[in-house]
Amino acid sequence: MNIRDNRAENRFETEVDQITAWLDYAKSSESLAILHTDVPEALAGRGVGSALVSHACDVARAEGLKLVSHCSFATAWMKKNMK
Repeated sequence: MNIRDNRAENRFETEVDQITAWLDYAKSSESLAILHTDVPEALAGRGVGSALVSHACDVARAEGLKLVSHCSFATAWMKKNMK
C-alpha cells in the first residue's frame, strides 16, 4: 500500500480502488499525535486503517518522536500491536 505524507493537510493518505483513506496528525518537534483515522466504508475490513496507523508509528519511531493517540481506532491498534 502506497502511503504518502500530505504535509499541507497534516495527514497520511493512501488510495485504494480510487478511494482515499487518511490519518490526520499533528506533529511538533517532540511528538506526532494521531488525531483521527478516516477509512470510507467501501474500504472497511481491508487493513487500510491498520496500514495508516502502522505507518504513523514507523514515522514517529524513525524521527525519534513521542507517539500520542487521540483516535480510538489508533489507540486500540497500538495496544494490540505494539509492545
